[in-house]
Amino acid sequence: MNGRIAAARKALGSECVVLGHHYQRDEVIRFADYRGDSYRLSQMAAQAKGSYIVFCGVHFMAESADILARPGQAVVLPDLNAGCSMADMAEISQVEDAWEQFVSLGLTDDNGTGITPITYMNSTAAIKAFCGERGGLVCTSSNAKGAFDWGFSRNEKIFFLPDQHLGRNTGFARGIPLDEMVVWDPYMLQGGQTVERLRKAKVILWKGHCSVHQRFLPEHVDKVRAKHPGIQVIVHPECRWEVCQKADGIGSTDHLIKTVKAAPAGRSFAIGTEIHLINRLAKENPDKHVITLDDSGCLCTTMFRISPQHLCWALESLVDGNVVNQIKVRDNVKQWARVALDRMLEIQ
Repeated sequence: MNGRIAAARKALGSECVVLGHHYQRDEVIRFADYRGDSYRLSQMAAQAKGSYIVFCGVHFMAESADILARPGQAVVLPDLNAGCSMADMAEISQVEDAWEQFVSLGLTDDNGTGITPITYMNSTAAIKAFCGERGGLVCTSSNAKGAFDWGFSRNEKIFFLPDQHLGRNTGFARGIPLDEMVVWDPYMLQGGQTVERLRKAKVILWKGHCSVHQRFLPEHVDKVRAKHPGIQVIVHPECRWEVCQKADGIGSTDHLIKTVKAAPAGRSFAIGTEIHLINRLAKENPDKHVITLDDSGCLCTTMFRISPQHLCWALESLVDGNVVNQIKVRDNVKQWARVALDRMLEIQ
């Protein structure tokens, strides 16, 4: 299989770029021209040359690549079943309904004068377009702080979706008290909030989460510290607020990687993020002790769907002149989603 993938890559040459997310399995990401978190891969997609972008990630990432790609470029997702449970927690009709209620309560107008909508990269193209059209933007865990600064420079409130934990952790790090951040539950009347709480809130958080990172609990931090005295606990900001408060460091996927690589030999880390990345960091940093925060291991099952077989099939199909599993965002959605993504790429 590896030989066939390598042969197809060689045959396609510069006409094809392969992007691989850090959570991919080793036997897939080894073939990536660029590896990174969703922010870096968005940058690479925007700069990609050639006719084909093969995205070894999940559906929302491939959508973003199609939005940022040049005319004539085709974005391929090797397995269409590679989705994201977090992105599925915010359906566009639910978000539009929430916004209509904000307008009726006088919290904002239709165009976003009053509330800045910010969506995490882990969302559908339709949600990204929703934010772009209403004066908002997209963010990743790498630039969430910059996105909040940007949002508050325009309005006194932020509507953050779909990951409540990233929004809460980012807001708290910025000095916003927990009681000024409320959770909007789309399955409850008025989001489960009183008018008074919505008016007081500086951040309205959508009730969504990452199924991988939410599994980490505060007791996992206590347990690993007791078992490994002196170990440094670093976690992704998609983890619960209680976990992040107990950690020694919080940061995006790229930040976690850089922290481990920059540490002196002999340092020990317990990391709260996806298990494939942790195992890769342990292999690539043999002079350090790198383990998962939770012994049961947290696997991103949807990211795991991309297999060497899927990648081989997608590449060999391109060699034969057949574009399979192409991800295409509708033009009317692409226009405003591009605005939101361009704003993201402009901030730090």
